[in-house]
Amino acid sequence: MKFIFYTHSLVSDWNHGNAHFLRGVMRDLQRRGHETLALEPAGAWSRTNLIEDQGSGAIERFHEAFPQHRSESYDQAFDHESALADADVVIVHEWTEPGLVERIGRIRRNGAPFTLLFHDTHHRAVSAEGDIASLMLNDYDGVLAFGEALRERYLRAGWGKSVFTWHEAADDALFRPLPDIEKSGDLIWIGNWGDDERSAEISEFLVRPAGNLGLKTTVRGVRYPDHALDELRNAGIAYGGWIANADVPSAFARNKVTVHIPRRPYVEHLPGIPTIRVFEALACGIPLISAPWKDAEHLFAPGRDYLLAGNCEAMEKSLRDVLFDADLAAGLAASGLATIKARHTCRHRVDELLTILASCGMSKVAGSPQPREAAE
Repeated sequence: MKFIFYTHSLVSDWNHGNAHFLRGVMRDLQRRGHETLALEPAGAWSRTNLIEDQGSGAIERFHEAFPQHRSESYDQAFDHESALADADVVIVHEWTEPGLVERIGRIRRNGAPFTLLFHDTHHRAVSAEGDIASLMLNDYDGVLAFGEALRERYLRAGWGKSVFTWHEAADDALFRPLPDIEKSGDLIWIGNWGDDERSAEISEFLVRPAGNLGLKTTVRGVRYPDHALDELRNAGIAYGGWIANADVPSAFARNKVTVHIPRRPYVEHLPGIPTIRVFEALACGIPLISAPWKDAEHLFAPGRDYLLAGNCEAMEKSLRDVLFDADLAAGLAASGLATIKARHTCRHRVDELLTILASCGMSKVAGSPQPREAAE
């Protein structure tokens, strides 16, 4: 089958975590013999910022790391009707321009035979409700929501015909333990600043504990304002800026522990949705300690797959325990990795996607375990 993904960007992962997941899903679809194509808007914000930040060489590095992936840019003159003429499945991400979301739905309504899905991997359904409510989704066969709380939000609002929970996951062809790499640091956090959605949490659960313990700490990510960089510097934390997602496994391997600091909208309004870095970190076999986060869907086993710290003091204690108790660190790493391999790889998500397509009436696919779904 031919899968076409409308995404903000496949090529750039600059402040754009959905690219991580999409690359892994496309990789597994290709492994099964399917054809994949990403369509992304010309001048996409993420790609533009990546080039301004890193130069055009970052785009070349993407193609070197992911030579199997095809991506095309579209502009106002792009012929979407022709581009979709031979598609079997079209998946449209929620950052797609609203007029285009409606246009693709109209193509489906006018008789195009592909199965059409809308994919939401953000908190705008609760933080910018009007943006999602205004989208024309009546002609979409289903909605893919990256957490049960988000699925329930769509159902309550009556957005879309059928809504399915489809979590992100780790591309374990890329994210895996690298035991031959020597440890050179204590703590690493890979995450973007986040529009002040977790600024206080970054201070409480990363900066202060790392500074108080005198840990050799590295932060990678983008959009850190000057005052945040000053705070990192004053705590003795090294800031390395953007990191290509393909380089993250080796960065994890060089450090002994990492942390999960969820954004406030997820904690308060969409419990059960972790950042994709949780899946990726556990897939790399690095011990993980999380700031307060309610694993409402029991994706992982707290205390076995990761540790949970309720405040700065608890984070300090957990960091100290992991760094000085080799058995604890090894146990967390092994358990987290086992959970990823059993339930949370992109292979698992492709299995789920194929089942969703079958439940939407697509005759070319065979089902596997039933996804959570509710009709309109």
